Amino acid sequence: MEKDRREKREKIGIDETMPHQINAPSFAGTGIDMQAPFVNEHGVVIGDSHYASENSPLENWTEETDPAIMAGDEWVHPTNDIGWNTTENRELLESMRKPQAYPFMHPTKDVSKGAD
Repeated sequence: MEKDRREKREKIGIDETMPHQINAPSFAGTGIDMQAPFVNEHGVVIGDSHYASENSPLENWTEETDPAIMAGDEWVHPTNDIGWNTTENRELLESMRKPQAYPFMHPTKDVSKGAD
């Protein structure tokens, strides 16, 4: 079973996107590589899209649990994060893509300027 979980951790996306998230953007052509899930210092897998983990403070919450335990970068996955589904971040990814005419045009110079 652990081997199956490891393989699933390594292969979370398809064609540089998260097909299980309806509004997930594609990272293809942006220069950002999709990253595999990771295990944080609390033993919780981050970025596998299975949102319940037996080691998670959310699953073991008590009145004594300090919410700050779930603060910080160790709880955020760089590419499998719901924040990528926002309009602003989707636009950011779109701005990183090369124009569709690439490679048949100069990436920074308009060589047709004044030709008409």
